[in-house]
Amino acid sequence: MTDLTKKEPLLFLCHRIPFPPNKGDKIRSFNILKKLAEQYDIHLGCFIDDPFDKQYVNGLDKYCASVFHLDQHKPVAKLKGLTSLLTGKPITLPYYFDKRMKQWTKRTLLQNNISKIFIYSSSMAQYCEGEAFASSKRVIDFVDVDSDKWRQYAEKKIGIAKWIFQREFELLAQYEDKICAEFDHSLFVSPDEAKLFRDRQPSTEQAKVHGLLNGVDIDFFDPAAEFSDEPLVPNKPFISFTGAMDYWANVDAVLWFAKHVWPLILQQQPEAVFCIVGGNPSNDVNALAKIQGIEVTGRVHDVRPFIAKAQCVVAPMQIARGIQNKVLEAMSLNKAIVVSGMAMEGINAQSNDGVAIVDSASECAKQCLEHFIETTDVDEIRNRHWVLEHFTWQQTLQPLGQYFLAKEVKE
Repeated sequence: MTDLTKKEPLLFLCHRIPFPPNKGDKIRSFNILKKLAEQYDIHLGCFIDDPFDKQYVNGLDKYCASVFHLDQHKPVAKLKGLTSLLTGKPITLPYYFDKRMKQWTKRTLLQNNISKIFIYSSSMAQYCEGEAFASSKRVIDFVDVDSDKWRQYAEKKIGIAKWIFQREFELLAQYEDKICAEFDHSLFVSPDEAKLFRDRQPSTEQAKVHGLLNGVDIDFFDPAAEFSDEPLVPNKPFISFTGAMDYWANVDAVLWFAKHVWPLILQQQPEAVFCIVGGNPSNDVNALAKIQGIEVTGRVHDVRPFIAKAQCVVAPMQIARGIQNKVLEAMSLNKAIVVSGMAMEGINAQSNDGVAIVDSASECAKQCLEHFIETTDVDEIRNRHWVLEHFTWQQTLQPLGQYFLAKEVKE
């Protein structure tokens, strides 16, 4: 373990192990952890909700003075979450509560005389809320306005599911506002997301809300890099979608594309392949493999060849908040993208030869088909240039340190 004893201690609580950086929230949490480790002794507390990730715990030693992790069994967590229906809390809080995490947090703060706390996601704020922590410098990265995701989910449901999701939206929004009032600073993944949250806060709290953009590992997602040999890469012209395939917004996106867009593409390109790439595909996603031309890979070692060799990459998000890492990664590889307006929020690139922003199924199919008929000249695609200008981690995380300073932060 690296000798970090000369640095000031900092508590970092995260709802999911921030390593390896192989999915959306972990990419951001890892890079923030890495950045803070340059200045602080990090004492990390986190959950592990995927047994696959347990092999990587030791990899955190490079960045942390200590690591405390708990296995999270999703069926048990869901049962715990349902207890909220009896207590008036949002489901999110009991879902992520464990008395062992609470005890470790209290013990670690006392033993290491920690006065600075970084919370990643609203679900972990419960371990450091209240008057007992008022003297600590507390910064929370909400990442997205999670409550608004539940509002979007509720709009797509009926009956008891709609009631539960609407309830979660309302109660989680109240809790987010409470934490914002208590904590010194509240961070969000983009200026757009920060504004959405800031506008619902009282004027006394608005100055504490900031946008802190995501970035991309531009060396890893470099079109000139060497990629692993991935046998599941289609040997026919294909379109790809990448992401964690147990995440509802991703599932919803590929289901929409398969139902409304893919049949239109097959009419003109019957040999085409739609490649869905990502770990833990849900039953609904696996069922798509029965449809002509659709392939579901599951977890892959290297996602890059599935992006680089595709005719184009799609991100037809119908539910979204924050910034889509899948879009940034494709852009960093200078790949042409066809995305919904929601998927471009926070990235704010304009439509051009390499970017098509569409929301109707027919237009989405039309734009995808253009990449089958005539491949865009790589010299005309400026997507990597956009990422290099706006979304390197060195650029986006530069303001992070100031949020732990005593003086007021200015945007």
